[in-house]
Amino acid sequence: MSLSDSAAEALAALDELEKAGVSAFAEAANSAAIEAARVEFLGMKQGRLKTAQERLKSLDAAAKRVYGQRFNAVKTALEAALEGAKSRGSQIASAVSDGFDVTLPGHLPKLGHRHPLTQTADELIDIFGRFGFAVARGPEVEDIHHNFDALNIPPAHPARDPLDNFYLSDGLMLRSQTSTVQIRVMENQPPPVRVIAIGRVYRPDTVDATHSFMFHQIEGLMVDKGVTMADLKTVLRLFAASYLGKDVKIRFRPSFFPFTEPSVEVDMLWHGGDRWVEMGGAGMVDPNVFRAVGYDPDEVTGFAFGLGIERLCMRRHGIDDIRLLYQNESRFLSQF
Repeated sequence: MSLSDSAAEALAALDELEKAGVSAFAEAANSAAIEAARVEFLGMKQGRLKTAQERLKSLDAAAKRVYGQRFNAVKTALEAALEGAKSRGSQIASAVSDGFDVTLPGHLPKLGHRHPLTQTADELIDIFGRFGFAVARGPEVEDIHHNFDALNIPPAHPARDPLDNFYLSDGLMLRSQTSTVQIRVMENQPPPVRVIAIGRVYRPDTVDATHSFMFHQIEGLMVDKGVTMADLKTVLRLFAASYLGKDVKIRFRPSFFPFTEPSVEVDMLWHGGDRWVEMGGAGMVDPNVFRAVGYDPDEVTGFAFGLGIERLCMRRHGIDDIRLLYQNESRFLSQF
């Protein structure tokens, strides 16, 4: 049975009413918008559904039956859309009452970045890599042999004092220097050797502006025929100029270390130019160290150095207190 043009037009109007009403309830973002949509589409006096119901009176009997069925379906769809909007609105209200307003725009998360000490370590690896030094690694929990015996540090030496080291059980300790890595490298590799080792070391120092009980070192070792003290000083001067700038001033002072002979302390002029600060120790590898790893000291010579990474980082960036590097203060770290 075909419907009259007026009945077909009325059914099309119902389809449009359903589409508009469901869309309005879906887009309502708060209780005020939901109520406004309810009044517009389901209001008892002037709602659009009420107006559509009045149109039923103008249709003939056959069209009334078809139109009435479609009207009831549209009414059911709009009422369901209203309930869905109310449910969604109550969830939003609950979240807002809990202190979390989902209707507010979000905040971009703060992204982290590499710590300044990590950045420094990476730069040192790059610089010494250009000098031909490969990277070696070693354990932080070390045995007495590698930390002392093989480095020509005798049992009665003050460096072994329990007050100056972190001893563990079963002849183990937290390494007090990265020099342990050079022993492990030479034990497993014949000369020539040219390596650096970067890592944490541990000493029970009193914490102040330039000392900590845990800090980072970079250890360097070069062994070959004819290596001299001049080679050591040249490498360290080139490194200082590369990392700290060509205008940096460093100096070498005679010193003593059981594993190098002769030995020197390497100082750098601190920022401001008012004082010298130790950058690290260095020297020619002692023949006894070569003998401990099976090298012939009559055939090869070599130099070794150990530099404090924290102090290099502090000198580079004008930091006056080493403790700032470990306090996880975001305002400080964000500068790097």
